Amino acid sequence: MAKRIQFSANGGPEVLQYVDFIPADPAQGEVQVANKAIGINYIDTYVRSGLYPTPAKPSGLGTEAAGFITKVGPGVTSLKPGDRVVYAQSPLGAYSDAHNVPQKNIAVLPDAISFEQAAASFLKGLTVYYLLRQTYEIKPNEIFLFHAAAGGVGRIACQWAKALGAKMIGTVGSAEKAALAKEAGAWEIINYREENVPERVAALTSGKKVSVVYDSVGKSTWEASLDSLHRRGLMVSFGNSSGPVTGVNLAILNQKGSLYVTRPSLNGYVTNQEELTLASNELFSMIASGAINIDVPEKQKFPLAEAQRAHQALESRETNGSSLLIP
Repeated sequence: MAKRIQFSANGGPEVLQYVDFIPADPAQGEVQVANKAIGINYIDTYVRSGLYPTPAKPSGLGTEAAGFITKVGPGVTSLKPGDRVVYAQSPLGAYSDAHNVPQKNIAVLPDAISFEQAAASFLKGLTVYYLLRQTYEIKPNEIFLFHAAAGGVGRIACQWAKALGAKMIGTVGSAEKAALAKEAGAWEIINYREENVPERVAALTSGKKVSVVYDSVGKSTWEASLDSLHRRGLMVSFGNSSGPVTGVNLAILNQKGSLYVTRPSLNGYVTNQEELTLASNELFSMIASGAINIDVPEKQKFPLAEAQRAHQALESRETNGSSLLIP
């Protein structure tokens, strides 16, 4: 008998239930992973709330964890029991002791990286990889804007940008978060509660503004993001922690300088084993070299049974960087 988190109705953190379940044997092309550390991501709150609907209920939750393989299904040739692995694009259900995951979504973990480091960084790190390396390729000395710079994705982006020799302007909502982002490698910080973001961006760039804005906040930053771009700049909207952007008048892109907008996701960039290996190897080398430091505070490691408390902390913006569930 194993334990997992599930929900039978959409709602707040209180709908999450800690229950017994019997894991099925892995199917064709799948492996079973004994999870040792589970990544908590903001997208999990969208699934729980119903913003991103689930195929059926009760539903498991979570797509990211690290651990070791206990069983392999038919047709699995490249992985074996005992392998240390991490995954981030599994079917829902990673908030559990054991989870069946398609082989194509599994990356073998180098010994230099712990289960906790892996689970705290894999989805967020792969996200930063596709944003800074593929959606728009950030060049050395390039100035760009990245919202929520002290969050889990933001902290990794600060470090990756610094490693690329780029100049990341990060937005944050407090002096404490400003210090965290600066420490992680942000070039400049804008406190959006006290400063006008587009005006500060213009001042920091001698009036030129930036070529690209990365925005996971959504509704509350949409207009400020567009106003921070120079002519024919790219707005990368990859999340909506303040609510989704709706009712967009496309003419605004023309009025603000023939701008581009994209709404990317990891599933559009990492679609097979080859792409996953390429992306994860670059991320692992960044972590192993020390260019990216993944350090989860003890207060942000929650027992699996306390997933409700973990979601409350995440949604109330009490957390900085990555948080984990520990089975």
